[in-house]
Amino acid sequence: MLYGIAAAVAALFLASTLAALLRAPGLRLGLVDRRRRDRRVPLLGGVAVVLATLAVAGVGEWTGVAPLGAGVGGLLVAAAAVALLGLVADACRLRARLLLCGTAVAAACVVPYEEVGVVGGVVAVGWIAAVAVAFRALDHADALAGTVGVVTAFGVGVCAAVEVMDGLAVLLSVLAAALTGFLMHNLHPARIALGACGSLFTGFLLAAAVVLTRAGYAPGSSAGVLFAFTAVASADVVIVLLARRLTGPPGPDHLAHRLRRLGLTPQGVTVVLGALAFGGVLVGVLVHAGWAGDGAVLGVAGAALVLVLGLLRVKTRGRLTPTSPHTAASLQVTGPLRVRNG
Repeated sequence: MLYGIAAAVAALFLASTLAALLRAPGLRLGLVDRRRRDRRVPLLGGVAVVLATLAVAGVGEWTGVAPLGAGVGGLLVAAAAVALLGLVADACRLRARLLLCGTAVAAACVVPYEEVGVVGGVVAVGWIAAVAVAFRALDHADALAGTVGVVTAFGVGVCAAVEVMDGLAVLLSVLAAALTGFLMHNLHPARIALGACGSLFTGFLLAAAVVLTRAGYAPGSSAGVLFAFTAVASADVVIVLLARRLTGPPGPDHLAHRLRRLGLTPQGVTVVLGALAFGGVLVGVLVHAGWAGDGAVLGVAGAALVLVLGLLRVKTRGRLTPTSPHTAASLQVTGPLRVRNG
């Protein structure tokens, strides 16, 4: 217990310090988010999260104070490999399919096939890779990926504690603390971003941890719990795919973009989507612990469906509508003023 608290505090301060130190090198190296045209945001925040998580968890394993346990050490190594792939993607433009395939290879090394079977293992590999890539997509908005990651890490950590998987629970608490330290520099206006390195690492670690905690349970109920933990990321991917199929070329099609079109501030978008993620995670925890029936997941699926269908009608192309009449008045162009003589 005491080590868990100390580890979380250490991870928080280490990630925060590293994020502050890595901002300037990221700008000098040109490792900036190409999707943000209003300001240059370096992408090395994920490196801070990864290093803090690996360092604190590694010290616990090395000293024997908090051993990770069977399989968790391999999970951390696989997550580090995914983070390295993401760092390459931050430096060089890699296609999403390459990231998906590379992450799937890492996932294939950590799935417990003896408990989920071969078919279940193949499905789990694809799901882990898809969630990791979906978390990368959430990093387009300030504080969004970090907030969803913190909420999900705490929820999955509770499930791991229920299964008496102490090493995995400590690892997830360290990840949550590291993301919290990173968020100190990622709140709007963000000074640094996760990048593919941190977002893939976070998504992979969370998705694989859920699979490990649900191994041995019925496939149907497990699928519902897995969806509940990743409802926001899943809804974001679905609405982007539908929008690009219906309206043509890629654009600002994510959930955050559409909520901004409705007049929400960047901070408001993070609060709304973070609250929705918390609701899904809470349902997932209750179902996993047996405090709620499997049917509770249908409520999460219904809410996600309503969210997608409702926001799909929001126009995302063209000029952003001002959020107040005063702003609208200041943006109106009435033409040059003419001064009449006499």
